[in-house]
Amino acid sequence: MDRTGNRLETQVLIIGGGITGVGLARDLALRGVECIVVEKGHVNSGASGANHGLLHSGARYVSNDPETARECRSESEVLKRLAPACCEATGGFFVAVPGDSEAYIADFPRRCASSGISAWPIDCRDARELEPALSESIIAVFRVDDATVDPFRLAYDNISDAISRGARLMTYTQAVGMEREGRRIRSVRLRQLRSGREMEVEAEQVVNAGGAWVGKIAELSGVSLPVVPSKGSLLITQPRITDRVVNRLRLPSDGDIIVPGGTVSLVGTTSVRVDDLDRLHADVDEVDFLIEEVARLIPSLQSTRIVRAFAGVRPLLGRPTSSDDRGIKRSSEVIGHEEDGLDNLVTVIGGKLTTHRLTAEAAADLLCSRLGVTAPCLTRDVPLPNAPVNDWVVAGLSPGLWRQHRDPSDALLCECEMVPMSAVDQIVDQRRTDGETVDLEAIRLHSRMGKGSCQGAFCGFRTTAFLYERSLVTGNGGIEAIKAFLESRWKGLRPVLWGSQLIQEQLQEAVHCGLFSLETPDTDGHG
Repeated sequence: MDRTGNRLETQVLIIGGGITGVGLARDLALRGVECIVVEKGHVNSGASGANHGLLHSGARYVSNDPETARECRSESEVLKRLAPACCEATGGFFVAVPGDSEAYIADFPRRCASSGISAWPIDCRDARELEPALSESIIAVFRVDDATVDPFRLAYDNISDAISRGARLMTYTQAVGMEREGRRIRSVRLRQLRSGREMEVEAEQVVNAGGAWVGKIAELSGVSLPVVPSKGSLLITQPRITDRVVNRLRLPSDGDIIVPGGTVSLVGTTSVRVDDLDRLHADVDEVDFLIEEVARLIPSLQSTRIVRAFAGVRPLLGRPTSSDDRGIKRSSEVIGHEEDGLDNLVTVIGGKLTTHRLTAEAAADLLCSRLGVTAPCLTRDVPLPNAPVNDWVVAGLSPGLWRQHRDPSDALLCECEMVPMSAVDQIVDQRRTDGETVDLEAIRLHSRMGKGSCQGAFCGFRTTAFLYERSLVTGNGGIEAIKAFLESRWKGLRPVLWGSQLIQEQLQEAVHCGLFSLETPDTDGHG
């Protein structure tokens, strides 16, 4: 870095702080390669933090993408072995209902076996004893080795380990330009979004791991990529409805899965082409469709409280031949760009959360071959360290963590999810150590604060007051932060406002607007 702090140098610059980017950073750090990760939002702010957390057995893809099925089978076992704190071995059912293809049902075990995936038939009555929420009309069930993974815990543990080994993370920092010189990217211009400050990074190798934004990032270097952005919407239920992952026994399609996630369940998903990547939300019609379709498997879903709907974007590489993006393969690709006239750019696109480690290994192998680094990949054998501060992001762990070290003075800031002051202190300390911004958004992302049934009605103010007490926010900073926090919560609440959740939202509006007058303009005319 130069004296002004406006120029950085590194071996590898990774653009994108999703699971692929942070997994790659850890792989490189284990090989002794210097790297910087830049992310325009927060770690996992894209599709990596907007998914159902399924740790695939691979059975979902045996019919239309056997390669991805085999990769999922292998990598799910690696993750369960090396990152047990992030995973829950729930098991899974593939369930058919009247009207589903009998030919597909009959052929399912053969297709699984051809990809090395175990699928055991189970009597429907036995299945309903194990999962009482299943419909009485189910006609076939197979048991598979599906599991779940907490995507935030997984990403945070990866980046924490990478940082401990020398990697650097820069959040709220966007790549806004690239300067080419012959067949190389000479420098990348970064902009820190909160300050507007710009800097240059000279990297021996540049990695485009921007998820749905890979096409826009590629354009900075003059490269064109055919990316199909496919939105997937999901719902979060207040209770956990099933112990296992429950899939519809048919070709992958919309509204065919329910995944347990700690104390809740996630219902999904859809596949809808989108144009505006920065204005994503689940639509009311998607919510209605998902409830109606998944209720064919789980009838009680129609009367279950839905606390939130959200959406993420899958970056699919290829040119669509129809409006249905399900036909585009979900496997990852590592692109070297030599054919585009660049020898130090690598793009990583696609793939599953389950296979992120394998994708990172392939990208790291290519980068190391270019850098002349002969150190082997270690992520298949070295366990992922469990950073205790990341326990707070996992649904259902907070009550035990709080009771374990209960102190009468350690008040709860979030009662729904039982997040105490001590947890926020831990998160603040870790964020400072990692060089990240400490604010209300960081607390939300690194804990369960605001994710319970009240969706931030009370804990947002309590946590903001706590940050004021710790002098972490000053002036009107906390007021602006709480407004942004509530707006982000509202985006997910709006499509599910009926019954209990509507009553909850009316209370929240009374508190925020009636008691605290958040919508009342101040004397300067700013709302």
